Amino acid sequence: MTGLGYTVPAVVAVFAVWAMELALLRTGLFRRPAYWLSMLIVLGFQIPVDGWLTKRSSPIVIYDDRQTTGLRFPFDIPVEDFLFGFALATAVLLLWEFQRARR
Repeated sequence: MTGLGYTVPAVVAVFAVWAMELALLRTGLFRRPAYWLSMLIVLGFQIPVDGWLTKRSSPIVIYDDRQTTGLRFPFDIPVEDFLFGFALATAVLLLWEFQRARR
């Protein structure tokens, strides 16, 4: 495992989104219960879809295990997928809130 191909970018994406909010946008999104509820909803859809796409018995998406941590949970989902999902959904919501506040 090197993690350079998937793990490192996933972790960097999470830190970049947090830094963007804390240092630049300052929307206060992380303090809102509605945000965390939305993340639970995203997770609720991500798990069955990602689980179906990455199941080891018949994968549609195949990851090079040398580029990940090798940790898969639940349903054979690489944990890095959750990091990317968090970063993507959060970045969209942050930019949405930032634009809304500017108007």
